[in-house]
Amino acid sequence: MSRIQSTFATLKQQGKTALIPYITAGDPHPKHTVNLMHTLVKHGADMIELGVPFSDPMADGPVIQRASERALVHKVGLTAVLEMVKEFRKTDAKTPIILMGYANPIEAMGATVFADSAKIADVDGVITVDYPPEECADFIKALRARDIDPVFLLSPTTEPKRVDLIVSQASGFVYYVSLKGVTGAANLNISEVSNRVASIRKQTDLPVGVGFGIRDAATAKATAAIADAVVVGSRMVLAIEASDDDNLMNNVALLMDELKSAVDSVVKQ
Repeated sequence: MSRIQSTFATLKQQGKTALIPYITAGDPHPKHTVNLMHTLVKHGADMIELGVPFSDPMADGPVIQRASERALVHKVGLTAVLEMVKEFRKTDAKTPIILMGYANPIEAMGATVFADSAKIADVDGVITVDYPPEECADFIKALRARDIDPVFLLSPTTEPKRVDLIVSQASGFVYYVSLKGVTGAANLNISEVSNRVASIRKQTDLPVGVGFGIRDAATAKATAAIADAVVVGSRMVLAIEASDDDNLMNNVALLMDELKSAVDSVVKQ
């Protein structure tokens, strides 16, 4: 059982929902990333989604695009991100780390080299936004051979037949993108998301995480009631963007405390 699968199993036994914050590696500066990761865990992160900076992040809205730009100024690429995970692992062997990014950096490194490097760094899962499952069978095989979960996105427009294909290739969990468009694009319609998550559950036993559009404690709590994981991206990155070196960790901690309290207030039977 992978670290991701084990974490979900434990939380399910406790009647809890996972809180998965997203940050972009290297934002606002590479010197802060590992400390930010530890701060997220200290204040309630059950897993961390770590973004790999990319020059053309097509699924991301302006907030996360700016985070990538800030990181790229400091030359933070895939190799540097893996080194950050290694550094984090020196004192945290428990928290699942999920890399989220795009195919180009992986292909530039080489898919097998990446899979080996991710294993050495002790990465738990990989979301590659522009790798459709129809076209990355070898990559999925390489990840699974190294006990790394390939995590795939589902959207409001994903047809049921394609959901079947995606969930057959995924492991760890599936990530339901609750909005049409990019991250941070619109307000969350919790009723629509609830119906869609219920439909997905009919097609898979994998946990279902929900992200895109979770802006505050209220939307985090509402999402926790219907999902197995609440993923918070743009809102977390906004807190980082609005901070300076002196208050960065405190501002992130305060936001995490607020989100964790909201998510944990939902107890499932």
